Amino acid sequence: MQRNIIYTTTPSVPGREITEILGVVTGNIVQSKHVGRDILAGFKTIIGGEIASYTEMFTEARHNAISRMVTAALDLDADAVVNLRFTTSSIMSKASEILAYGTAVKLNR
Repeated sequence: MQRNIIYTTTPSVPGREITEILGVVTGNIVQSKHVGRDILAGFKTIIGGEIASYTEMFTEARHNAISRMVTAALDLDADAVVNLRFTTSSIMSKASEILAYGTAVKLNR
């Protein structure tokens, strides 16, 4: 049974005291573009507007990166991850990495 964990972009959890810092935890995913999405995106750049298929792809990738970070925190028996941040980088011409990272902590009960 997997337990829930709190994750937040803030440096603390309201109403809870951090009792121990367990370390930095990360979760990443390298996402490649789909040829069909590239063709549709090419048309969209001509007329402008949101490229919904890319938005959906990056939303899913962000959720996967968070899930992997949470798993790493649970492996440390953390109660929360504070200071959650994201970063992206281009790995190659058709692929990008999304990295979620934060500090795994124990909280008072």
